Amino acid sequence: MRKRAVVLDADYEVITKVGDILENRGYEIDVSHEPLFCPIYLDSKCPCPIETFCATIIIADISMPSIVYALEFIETLKGNGCKVPNIATMSERWTEAKLEHAKSLGCHIFKKPLKIDEIERWLDDCEKKLDPNSKLSDLPLPRRVE
Repeated sequence: MRKRAVVLDADYEVITKVGDILENRGYEIDVSHEPLFCPIYLDSKCPCPIETFCATIIIADISMPSIVYALEFIETLKGNGCKVPNIATMSERWTEAKLEHAKSLGCHIFKKPLKIDEIERWLDDCEKKLDPNSKLSDLPLPRRVE
């Protein structure tokens, strides 16, 4: 089964670390410093065919220096019908309000500095829940930008 991950973070070390973990687990990786590059964010509805999704997981830093914050990005994706089954958010400065917002969106929470074993455990859980018959769409996503 093909697996694809979208990683959004402004920190070169983080995207390198997370990207390497995902590549070693067989994921196609789409890494960007900017959530506005995601094509499904720009559409008013999810462009993926009904029985597909564009990525297996999304991991986004909530504190990117961007016009769009990761939690707003995720809220928009979900509101547009995005079917990505696993979404995680990360930050070194979680406030109670941001934690509650992320949880209300169904996001897994990571605290920075990231711990490799925590990421690996979350990926193990995500992969156990994946339907082996599920399919990725051919929707072009951002390339690995570092």
